[in-house]
Amino acid sequence: MCGIIGFTGSGDAREIILDGLKRLEYRGYDSAGIAIQNKNEIDMVKAQGKVDNLISLSNKNNKLDGHCGIGHTRWATHGVPSDVNAHPHMSTDGKFAIVHNGIIENYAEIKSKLIEKGVKFLSETDTEVIVQLLDYYYDGDLKKTLVKTTSMLEGSYAIGVLCADYPGTIFAAKVASPLIIGVGVGENYFASDITAFVSRTKNVIDLDDYEFAEITKDKVTIFDHNFKEIKKEERKITWDVAAAEKSGYEHFMLKEIMEQPAALKATIEPRVKDGKVNFDELGIDIKKYDRILITACGSAYYAGCVGRDVIEKLCRIHVHTEVASELRYRDPIIDEKTLVLVISQSGETADTIAAIKEVQSKGADVVAIVNVVGSTIAKLANYTIYTWAGPEIAVATTKGYTTQVAVLYMFAVWAAFKLGRIDENKMEEYTSNIVSLPERAQRTLDLNTRVKKLADKYHEKQSIFFIGRYLDYAVCLEGSLKLKEISYIHSEAYAAGELKHGTIALIEKGRLVVSVCCYEPLLDKIISNIQQVKARGAQVLALAIEGNKKIFSEADDVLLVPKANELFMAAVEIIPLQLFAYYVAKNNKCDIDKPKNLAKSVTVE
Repeated sequence: MCGIIGFTGSGDAREIILDGLKRLEYRGYDSAGIAIQNKNEIDMVKAQGKVDNLISLSNKNNKLDGHCGIGHTRWATHGVPSDVNAHPHMSTDGKFAIVHNGIIENYAEIKSKLIEKGVKFLSETDTEVIVQLLDYYYDGDLKKTLVKTTSMLEGSYAIGVLCADYPGTIFAAKVASPLIIGVGVGENYFASDITAFVSRTKNVIDLDDYEFAEITKDKVTIFDHNFKEIKKEERKITWDVAAAEKSGYEHFMLKEIMEQPAALKATIEPRVKDGKVNFDELGIDIKKYDRILITACGSAYYAGCVGRDVIEKLCRIHVHTEVASELRYRDPIIDEKTLVLVISQSGETADTIAAIKEVQSKGADVVAIVNVVGSTIAKLANYTIYTWAGPEIAVATTKGYTTQVAVLYMFAVWAAFKLGRIDENKMEEYTSNIVSLPERAQRTLDLNTRVKKLADKYHEKQSIFFIGRYLDYAVCLEGSLKLKEISYIHSEAYAAGELKHGTIALIEKGRLVVSVCCYEPLLDKIISNIQQVKARGAQVLALAIEGNKKIFSEADDVLLVPKANELFMAAVEIIPLQLFAYYVAKNNKCDIDKPKNLAKSVTVE
């Protein structure tokens, strides 16, 4: 889970790569490094900590003068964060330098064999075996050496290679880890994310698994393991560089929270025709399936929990949710009558990719709900629905989650209509509710200007509980995750009806309980749960529907959302909880966009 970038051209490689690393820092920030070709030598600087540390050191190094280089920002998997374990890694003789994103699963075996042959290792990383293998096999033909080296590797990798014998040239290869080629005028790039170079070019080539790239300033050559050249089409990035910048906001997370009305509009409008949701262009025969499985990780899984309840309610078909990291180990009952909805913001989530391969091996069809065009999951799936949320830089997802929920809403309504479970009038009614989501998201932002004061009041709590029922419980799961991942406060979400089955033992005087009360058919039930925790001394922060006067007499404080059909509330319910998490973390002086131990795209298992 790292960020990598390579550049070759006529510009200052150090300046361009460091700028790219700043844009990639959300992918990893334990350490960073840069290697630059200087004639027939490779010079390297590495630093523990954030990219700013690397920039400071690099500015003091006069040797980093060249027009071709590679850079890396690391999220540690093998070896503690340190200067030695930071990338790039260099071969013993200084001929090769590489950067790597992924996991080499058989690195210990390779390392042992190389040590037996006299190779000396400096780091604790799995990556170093790659550069030492390159050096060991090198016979003057780097293409051949790269293909031979990668054939020895098991696991996932996106790698960029410099060789002192190939001035002005960078090489790249990938398997199950993101890597994009940027095509400019007199300069070319590779990176793990488009944000690294989108300010300089919007023309990209998607490198597929088991493909290799030889990149010079004037040419990009893609080839396979037989050295056969592969012709690839360029595509153009449609969003502007400003979308990946803060635009005056203090943090990317706050900017992305505020972007949710626009993101929802971009997601919904292209799928609505003549007042009805339309996914007919996908070509899915929904009638051939007798069950639906939704699988994902983290926030995407919690979006799936919302989708499960809405799809099952409207379609009257069995829907099951499964955490992707567990799915393939359970030997689940899946066949050709199972439709699997796979959800991922990045489209590169390693556990989710493994889950896709597992369910497809059992005959299931896969619908991917992803944000990143051309991502691995988008390519693996039988059908793909893009959320069109735009780039999401903060590690904690906001607009990624809400647009996933919106897609699941639309899929539920479309499938229910195709299955004959709802008529045309209901289809239009439900579609109208979904179309109103952007407006309701903006209204939710406008309603909750007090959330900062509530964060001031509650930010010192050491443990917080979220409770809700039915769809509100699914929202609690995501609200609790938002809080814990950026504020580091212990937080748990519980189905409110389970309080009396053990959880209420943890309720004591002063404990904060966030109660989500927006599913009105169960309002009396959740109010009863509020009374139970209040009786034991808890403070209650309630999230309720605008106009609900009763809740003010029960809760200590209240957040509000505008009223709509109860099946389509979750996408806006989460917004006040996102804001609450943000301001609590800000009060606690946390690194909101880059929370400790986390990275944006989880490309390792």
